[in-house]
Amino acid sequence: MSKTIRLTYLFDPLCGWCYGAAPAIETLMQQDDITVTALPSGLFAGAGAFPMNAGFAAHAWQADQRIAQLTGQTFSEIYRKNVLESGAGKVDSGPANLALSAVHLTTPEREFEALTAIQSARYVDGRDNGDAAVIGSVLTGLGLGDAAKRFAAPDAELLKFNKSRIETAQAEMRRFGASGVPTLVAGEGAGARVVGSNALYGKPDALIAALRAA
Repeated sequence: MSKTIRLTYLFDPLCGWCYGAAPAIETLMQQDDITVTALPSGLFAGAGAFPMNAGFAAHAWQADQRIAQLTGQTFSEIYRKNVLESGAGKVDSGPANLALSAVHLTTPEREFEALTAIQSARYVDGRDNGDAAVIGSVLTGLGLGDAAKRFAAPDAELLKFNKSRIETAQAEMRRFGASGVPTLVAGEGAGARVVGSNALYGKPDALIAALRAA
């Protein structure tokens, strides 16, 4: 019987490179001998949030083109126009993080599906997923009514859980000296190690084989 490979995936919903890694992470999640725990890092939340500006928009679009070449993920012109170049909105993953925590507490098996939909809303549909109203409509559109209700009126349990997840992710990043996301950690305890992020943009089969061989 093969051993279970335990992975921790540290991400931010507004990180373009994390969106690029989504297909590889989804493939990992589909393997019977691999478990993936996804934790939001809070990179663009709280003190890390800021108003959209022309400098960030130009930097993001340049990176997005590179990500698209590597992964085939879609970064649409409507995203460029409505999100990056609108001159409005914030780069703020706080609402998305809270929504994902609400999904985890109500329908945990659909959390990654919700993350994918939140990313798609931004990069494909050109909707500002830093906006709580947009996030709420994504949850409702997925039929995640219970999560949408908790997100709209967060209770103490949800707020505490969301804060705890982000703190856990940040502690892992400090532990491994990780400077950004996505960060993939393989294993647990003293034997845990960071998997090179480049592996998330190549062929998932190669990554899976390497994880099984380790």
